[in-house]
Amino acid sequence: MHLSERIEKARQGDRRAQRLLYDALSDKMFAVCLRYMGNRSDAEDVLQDGFVSLFTKLDSYSGDGSFEGWARRIFVNTALMHLRKSDVLKGSEDVDAAFDIEAPTPQADGDLGYKELLRLISELPPGFRTVFNLYVVEGLSHKEIAEELGISEVTSRSQLLRARAILQEKIKDLKK
Repeated sequence: MHLSERIEKARQGDRRAQRLLYDALSDKMFAVCLRYMGNRSDAEDVLQDGFVSLFTKLDSYSGDGSFEGWARRIFVNTALMHLRKSDVLKGSEDVDAAFDIEAPTPQADGDLGYKELLRLISELPPGFRTVFNLYVVEGLSHKEIAEELGISEVTSRSQLLRARAILQEKIKDLKK
């Protein structure tokens, strides 16, 4: 069954087509959820909620562009909704801007594997991890992040700088 057929049948409530879509997307979308949530248990909850949302919103997929990209946005939004509910950025005030936070110098490290880097990102505090993912992985601007999370652009910038600094420290520690 071709992707467009699966989508159409899933829209009509066909459980087999929904299962095929789930099987095709679940690993990739779980990786997205895990990157935002930082642990398997929360990521599994977000994955479940994301698929519920995806299946209820199938009618809004126009067929233009990548279905996987459209689905990914649903899972990112679902993760952000969960993070907002838990107030991950509570206490991340604009006061951060009052401190002299220097941007760390990026350093490429060919020895660090993808899984190890994901593990280090997952260990970041939730607010830092969220802003890091939205900026670095999703490519959102600080203005877009601020709107998405209900924070100021200054807070978004300081969260990103702190996340980068923490990651660089963790990488240095791994090398020792």
